[in-house]
Amino acid sequence: MANNLVAKTVNLSRFIFRLDRIRIPIWIISLTFFTLIVPTAFKDLYGSEQERDGMAQTMANPAMTAMTGPADLNNYTLGVMTAHQMLLMTAAVVGLMSILLVTRHTRADEEDGRLEIMRSLPIGRLSYLNASLLVVTVTCIGLALIIGCGLYALGIESMDLEGSLLYGTALGATGLFFAGVTAVFAQLSDSSRGTIGYSIAVLLIAYLFRAITDVSNQTLSWISPLAWVTKAEVYDTNNWWPTVLMIAASLALYIVANYLNAIRDLDQGFLPSKPGKKNASRFLQSPISLALRLQRVGIISWAIGMYVLGASYGSVLGDLESFFSDNETIKQLLQTHEGGTLLEQFIPMLMIVISLLATVPPIMAVNKLRGEEKKERVVHLIGRTVSRTKLLGSYFIISIVNGFVMISLAALGLWSAGTAVVEGGLSFEMIFGAAFSYYPAMLVMISLAVLLIGFYPKLTNLIWLYVFYSFIVLYLGGLFQFPDWVGNISPFGYVPQIPVEDFSFTPLFLLSIFAIVFTVIGFVGFNKRDVEI
Repeated sequence: MANNLVAKTVNLSRFIFRLDRIRIPIWIISLTFFTLIVPTAFKDLYGSEQERDGMAQTMANPAMTAMTGPADLNNYTLGVMTAHQMLLMTAAVVGLMSILLVTRHTRADEEDGRLEIMRSLPIGRLSYLNASLLVVTVTCIGLALIIGCGLYALGIESMDLEGSLLYGTALGATGLFFAGVTAVFAQLSDSSRGTIGYSIAVLLIAYLFRAITDVSNQTLSWISPLAWVTKAEVYDTNNWWPTVLMIAASLALYIVANYLNAIRDLDQGFLPSKPGKKNASRFLQSPISLALRLQRVGIISWAIGMYVLGASYGSVLGDLESFFSDNETIKQLLQTHEGGTLLEQFIPMLMIVISLLATVPPIMAVNKLRGEEKKERVVHLIGRTVSRTKLLGSYFIISIVNGFVMISLAALGLWSAGTAVVEGGLSFEMIFGAAFSYYPAMLVMISLAVLLIGFYPKLTNLIWLYVFYSFIVLYLGGLFQFPDWVGNISPFGYVPQIPVEDFSFTPLFLLSIFAIVFTVIGFVGFNKRDVEI
């Protein structure tokens, strides 16, 4: 009986690997790239022990402990610094990767009717779930090995083989844990949105609980699985037991998910769904209201995250002058300006990061239309009295408002937290002026997404490569001494770097014109093309 329950699992795993043959490598390459580039940059930025000790003093405040976790600041080698500042954040991203991959091949496939077709074939009842978990498990193991060996291959003295393998294993174990969490919620919830929502909620709660207890009571922080990552003390004592604990918890979650999957009916979940209304409210009787309703949870979550991000950056602004003033390498990352304070030179670098992250949710909002199209839901709307212009316009309006809200909340968080720690406070006009200068560049990104939806719907994900490119060339451009034309390929490269540069209306006006042109072309293409799956 047991064999029948998991029949053809390996075959299904190969099928799932083929479906994600592009998605999984992109995740692994991106995570590996960011992991390996940081210690390389740290080696140049903090080559001397004096510079590392200065950074350790900066990281000693409670705000930074809440963000990155505790570390041995008395032995702040390049290895310890890398693990302290990068491991927890990367682990959270790996957790998100697992959540999205598992949801895609469990509840989402079931919701779209694909699993019912699979069940009609000679496969086991538990085969598709276990095939999905097997794919994610192999992905996490591969990620752990690639990152672990890659870190050791850098040849940095304080990053030995054991510590590097533990670094990779901690990331892989985090991926396994949240794969298990998502697999359980895929049985409890009856929708993919619910599965993702509950799983991300666990991820966020784990992070926030760890942040609070790392500052107040580190013993209690053991309750959070993300705290196990920091308690591995990578490149310091190299404690493997927290990682072993996470792997054991992952296995337990896999077993629970299999049990729940075995006793529930197809298309059902254990958590009761609220009965829908018999009649739609007036709010839902328009395309823009429906689109907003579908995205409200994501918008609210991103809004909270952007404010927290801004506040996190603002909380460390008070320590800049005492540390960065003697670090020549980091000054290459800053916009130098004669007579400007180090704080004023640091603000543009923060704004590049904030504005690019604030660009993610509005692009997700407009790309939601492509997701609805692939699920054949758009046909039901445009087959009625809803015009294509009105349909695309609804998602476009939500996107541009979304972008404005995200950059505003991030700026508000930066200003409110920065004012509390910077002597004399921060200028409200300066912070918001610097933030809103990036809004036209964000509009260009949104308009390019509309253009792809209109003419090349199967290539809509290419916009993410453009966002990634913008981050690399603008955030790290000063460090790697990229020529100006490399940065000017991105619309963010034309934004005046307030406050170290004077405000210039012309480039922002031109960016806005380009955004309008790309948007109009995208609308024309969307009205003329066929609906594609």
